[in-house]
Amino acid sequence: MTTTSRTVRSRRWWPLWGLMALSAIGIAGYAVPRYLTGDPADVSLPLNPEVPLHYLSLVMHALPGGLALVIGPFQFLARLRAGRPGLHRIMGRIYMISVLAASVASIFAATFTLDGFPVQVAFYLLVAAWLYSLVQAYRSIRRGDVRLHRIWMIRNYALTFAAVTLRVYLMAGLLLRPVTGLTFDDVYTASAWASFLINAVVAEYFIVQRTLAPAGRLRSGEPAPATTTG
Repeated sequence: MTTTSRTVRSRRWWPLWGLMALSAIGIAGYAVPRYLTGDPADVSLPLNPEVPLHYLSLVMHALPGGLALVIGPFQFLARLRAGRPGLHRIMGRIYMISVLAASVASIFAATFTLDGFPVQVAFYLLVAAWLYSLVQAYRSIRRGDVRLHRIWMIRNYALTFAAVTLRVYLMAGLLLRPVTGLTFDDVYTASAWASFLINAVVAEYFIVQRTLAPAGRLRSGEPAPATTTG
C-alpha cells in the first residue's frame, strides 16, 4: 500500500471523527447543564419518589459521564498522543476516573429506575461492559501493551458514546411512532438496548479495520495505514 493510499484511507476517517466529536460535545452541552441546577424538576428522567438519593445518583452519573463523553474523541488523535504525550496521559486519567465514577453512580440509578425491568437489565449490562473494558484498558497500559490498550479504549468509548446514540434512537423512534404504533415505553426500551449493542458492533468493526487488519498487513510484509485519526 502506497503512502498516498494510506493518506486517503486516513482522511476517510476524519469526517467520522468530526461527527463523533461534535455530537459528543453537543449532547454533553445539552444534557449536563440541567443536572447542575440542583433542581430535580429539571431532570427529564422520572425520579423514584421512594428513594431520595435517586436524583443524586443521576447527577453523579451525568456530570463525570458528560466529561468522559467530551474527552474521549480527543484521546484517539494520533497527533495529540505523539505531540503532547503528557497531556494525553492526564486526559486519560481524568477519563478513566470519570467513567469509574459514572459507572458506580449508574448502578444505583439503574437499581431504582422507574423505566421498567428490561431497561434496568440493559443498563446493568452496559455498566458491566463499561467497567470491564475500562479495567482491561488500564491493565493493558500498565503492562506497556499500547496496542491492546487502544483496542480496549475503543470498546470503552463506544459504550460511553451510548449517551449519544440513546438519544438519537429515542428521537427517531418517537418520530416514527405514528407509523410503528409503539408506545413511549417500547421506544425507550428499544433505544436503551440499541444504544450500546449497536455501538459495540461498530466498535469491533472499527477495531478490525483500523487496528487488527493493519497489524496483519505488517506481519505479511505489506505497509499498514495509520491506526488512528490524526
